[in-house]
Amino acid sequence: MKEITVDSNPSEAVLKKLGVAHWPTWEKDVSVFPWAFVTTEIALIVEGECEMTPADGGPSTTFKAGDLVVFPNGYKGTWEVKKPLKKQFKHKDGNLVKCALSRFKILKNRLKSNN
Repeated sequence: MKEITVDSNPSEAVLKKLGVAHWPTWEKDVSVFPWAFVTTEIALIVEGECEMTPADGGPSTTFKAGDLVVFPNGYKGTWEVKKPLKKQFKHKDGNLVKCALSRFKILKNRLKSNN
């Protein structure tokens, strides 16, 4: 299984190039739940702390506020939200509907910020 990658404290230039300011947000309270990624998701962790444990028994990955995280398409595992989570995210390379919806939300946020 592909691994999650974490870039701790990415530069403002990287975040600007990715367009993170326009990404939609998702929030989750402290909890534990299984998840299967059907896209590649890029996420900036705005608040909180989590640990993801892959379903194949490999080593877990921890990420926290300030981290830029890439969840690869096909990754299956368990989220453990240790501190309430808020993330901005973008979907790519995978489920067509989920990717299109992500692009629509980003475009809508860009248009809002231009008004």
